[in-house]
Amino acid sequence: MQTTVEHERKLEAPQGFELPDLGGEPLEPRVFTSVYHDTGDRSLARAGITLRRRTERGSSVWQLKLPVNGARLELEEPGGPAGPPDRLRALLRAHERRGPVEPVAELRTRRHGSLVTRDRITAEVTVDEVTVMDAQEVAAEFVELEIELREGDPSALGRIAKELERAGAKASPQTPKLFRVLSLDPRPRAKTPFESLRRLLHEQLDQIFAHDPGTRLGTDPESLHDMRVAVRRSRALLRAGGPLVATESQELSLELQWLGSVLGDVRDLDVLLARLREEAAGLDAGDEGSRRPAVRRTAGPLRGPGRDPRADREQGDAREARAARARPAPPRRAGTRPGAG
Repeated sequence: MQTTVEHERKLEAPQGFELPDLGGEPLEPRVFTSVYHDTGDRSLARAGITLRRRTERGSSVWQLKLPVNGARLELEEPGGPAGPPDRLRALLRAHERRGPVEPVAELRTRRHGSLVTRDRITAEVTVDEVTVMDAQEVAAEFVELEIELREGDPSALGRIAKELERAGAKASPQTPKLFRVLSLDPRPRAKTPFESLRRLLHEQLDQIFAHDPGTRLGTDPESLHDMRVAVRRSRALLRAGGPLVATESQELSLELQWLGSVLGDVRDLDVLLARLREEAAGLDAGDEGSRRPAVRRTAGPLRGPGRDPRADREQGDAREARAARARPAPPRRAGTRPGAG
């Protein structure tokens, strides 16, 4: 599975927009089709995740993009139209409990641009002419500019963006193309204390779903940390909002406690290993040969089954499913007691 961390800036542009002379090397023009997939309730989109199958020049790849530390982690594997490859699908298990992923949008893109070097960075600057398809009919068209980092400091991308704005482009939300065409029903405004509690719990559930794939992947400790924070906040909300809930929420609280515990074990391990690596890096050159084996020996026993959710998540899936799918009960009616009715 190929993995890439993407740092990019996006801008809007009018039809017929041409790149100004940025002094770069022309990139080979491309034409490709992307079929985006999501669950029926748009679980991936609400979590800021995109899953697509892209076809270009007869080849087909599946790409899963996850939010991570202000950037996006792209995972790519070859695959056909039958569905996502198993290794990508395994990362989406929590989302597919809400329903199978299915096609939700088809975008056809014509791309041209330049490879540009500015001070501390090298970036691909491209014009994407996008056609939104609906049953072989053109439903909409738009133009999007992308500045994707290839080398250097991500913070310097804004300098190129300013040049494009002076040429007629406009700043836009830094969201995937899919979000421009996919309709997401906004959650209703809270009118009662209970509705406020429910909305806050939904927000934390979105965060749990957003970071669940990265936690399963296990390459970025911050994904696990952010998921753990969302679990902890969910528990705090349930404690504070207990009087607003008409039915018993103890089971949900216990499941969140279990999930927070297994995530906490691995978070503690991640912190320990980071400290160990930092200390080991300061060893004399003569100790270099023993540094890596020492780190491996420390990590090995602690990452055994029962300690690392990335190793024993299969055994805990049934429990985690109940926590992720649970919802607060309707507000209590006046004159009723908890559990009544």
